[in-house]
Amino acid sequence: MTNRQILQAMSGLMAGMFVAILAGTVVANALPTIIADLGASQSSYTWVVTAELLAMTATVPLWGKLSDLFDKKLLLQLSLGMFVVGSLLAGLSQGVELLIFSRVVQGIGAGGLTALAQVVMAAIIPPRRLGKYAGIFGAVFAIGTVAGPLVGGVLVDTSWLGWRWCFFIGVPFALLAIALLQRTLRLPVVARREVKIDFLGAFLIVTGVCALLIWVTLAGNEFDWASWQTAALTGTGALLLVAAVFVESRTAEPVIPLGIFRNRTVALTTVASLLVGVAMFGGTVFLSQYFQVSLGKSPTVAGLMSLPMIFGLLVSSTVAGQVISRTGVWKRYLVTGAVVMTVGLGLLSTIDADTPFTLLSVYMAVLGIGVGMLMQNLVLAAQNDVPAGELGAATSVLSFFRSMGGTIGTSVLGAILASRVAAEMTRGFDAAGIPAGGDGGGESRAPDMSTLPEPVRNIVEHAYGVATADLFLVATPCALLALLTVVFIKEKPLKTTSGMERLAEESGAAKDTDKTVVGG
Repeated sequence: MTNRQILQAMSGLMAGMFVAILAGTVVANALPTIIADLGASQSSYTWVVTAELLAMTATVPLWGKLSDLFDKKLLLQLSLGMFVVGSLLAGLSQGVELLIFSRVVQGIGAGGLTALAQVVMAAIIPPRRLGKYAGIFGAVFAIGTVAGPLVGGVLVDTSWLGWRWCFFIGVPFALLAIALLQRTLRLPVVARREVKIDFLGAFLIVTGVCALLIWVTLAGNEFDWASWQTAALTGTGALLLVAAVFVESRTAEPVIPLGIFRNRTVALTTVASLLVGVAMFGGTVFLSQYFQVSLGKSPTVAGLMSLPMIFGLLVSSTVAGQVISRTGVWKRYLVTGAVVMTVGLGLLSTIDADTPFTLLSVYMAVLGIGVGMLMQNLVLAAQNDVPAGELGAATSVLSFFRSMGGTIGTSVLGAILASRVAAEMTRGFDAAGIPAGGDGGGESRAPDMSTLPEPVRNIVEHAYGVATADLFLVATPCALLALLTVVFIKEKPLKTTSGMERLAEESGAAKDTDKTVVGG
């Protein structure tokens, strides 16, 4: 395919990715209004947030495997269709139960988009040329991440629109993506002699993963880490996943082919993706809260303050991708990205409520540069080293473990944040001689800073500043482990044929082998 044809085909993919990112970010500033309007509880607030993430993370491997068996374009359009249905249900919800269900449907669709967009890119673009297009992914990621909270805030504050349009707004983009994919994406359908879907393995993987994700999401908030609920959820999840491994090792078409983990590159990039998820998402998800509570900024300004990190990610992913495509050398950028990411997290562990924004911007930009060089190129390394028939499974496994790492990191670091904030506030109140209680309770949600008297507000700002720095300090060793992991990845020359070309070659070789065996 020519560059023009690739860009045309990617237009639908980018519209779909924008929809998936927007769905996760646009409701961030609208959730308090949504929950209050529906008369729901704080636990419902948590489930509206996590329902989509759980569904997306658990279904990514299934979409990846389906892409190895069925028409990738049709699957992309199906995932977009599910997203449209979920968005309409969410926007029309009259109760929190339907809202949570609709978020699950949205999450399943987003899981398809997350897995399939990168699979389709690998199918139509040779690894040697793939790096130069990573910058487009970075741009879409940056726009969706920054624009989502801003758009959500504007919609909620506009009386003739309201929070329901936070869900409706993604529908036109999804419909546009379906139309663009139909018009621009041309993928040959590779006939397979027999297709078997491992329903039992899929059920065991999804239920086992959901049990563990529910545990890490709720532990420390709804129940203690050391409790019977923890024992029940972790035990159930572990048993289901052990059973899934047993089933996957014996079925003809496993959802996650266990053999791909015998590939050193896939195994190491999977571990690195998990660690990047913990370090990156687990740490940065609380930056917005730090901006609003510790620095006293509005939600809109807090969204804009993350621009240095997004800009660093965009520039580094684009430049590294262009250089990799031109030279074919990629490992040095993985190692450099891991080093820079570790340094960025270490620098952010020094912040407090008095850190100047100029210095904070530099720290965030350093982190963004490291993540931009590392995250997308881990996928490139794995895609380059697997058979074309396993591109979907390998890509989705990396996306799955990155999402899993983000979920684990967010939950564990969130519990650390709550504990640290409570301890710092108690210490501050004792030192100032202020009775504790009625201060906004940093343990469950951010306090309303506008209602706090000056002495209390200063203590709360300091507590959140210290606690947020601690989160980055905890995340730094995970980034260091990611660095040690990528050091052991063996660099191999990037292939110059696309996934579809390689699949055709592998199919032809298999047929020639069959003829030789029959003739012999």
